[in-house]
Amino acid sequence: MGTMATPPTPRHPSYDTLLTRWTALLRHAGCTADPVPYGENLLGRWAEPQRRYHTTDHLIATLDHAEALASYASDPDAVLLAVWFHDAVYRPDRSENEERSADLAQRALTEAGLPHPLVAEVARLVRLTVGHDPADGDRDGEVLCDADLAVLAGAPREYAAYAAAVREEYGFVPDEVFRAGRADALRQLLALPRLFHTPYGERHWERTARHNLETELQLISA
Repeated sequence: MGTMATPPTPRHPSYDTLLTRWTALLRHAGCTADPVPYGENLLGRWAEPQRRYHTTDHLIATLDHAEALASYASDPDAVLLAVWFHDAVYRPDRSENEERSADLAQRALTEAGLPHPLVAEVARLVRLTVGHDPADGDRDGEVLCDADLAVLAGAPREYAAYAAAVREEYGFVPDEVFRAGRADALRQLLALPRLFHTPYGERHWERTARHNLETELQLISA
């Protein structure tokens, strides 16, 4: 399998369950190849040692949120496939992770025999996670972005753990530089007209997420 040679995979406790979920999704989406090697490769990527927040646990949480929001999507399969690929390539010292993840999705899903329109939609959705600002009426983009950002609406302890894990991923960056960059990222999120676009996300997550972001920004700007 040329495009996705499998890296060594530390087994997450949910590894087998995730592989089953992946296999069912690929078959439902029209895969004509054996889906298992592709799933094994992706799970190996999500378990890479440089990850602290963008881990298998984040994959699980985002899949669960996307499935819960599936009724809002135009193509739930495309959204779920985009979740699997959206951080498949992740190096905290690089800026092109989303583009490389989208390219990986395009190559792998084409090789696996999925229909071209579906592959193109998955790649588009992965690229959308650069800014998390889907166009009005982009229902698949709205579901993916809401699922990916749901962590921002966690309880205070959960949000603090998320923020700490992000800092760990950038452990190679001096504190002063990290704080400035993180503050810019928080301001960009807060400047979005809406963090969440589905009716559920707007109703249940928007206010809490903005409070969490504003609190973190105050703490790191003090």
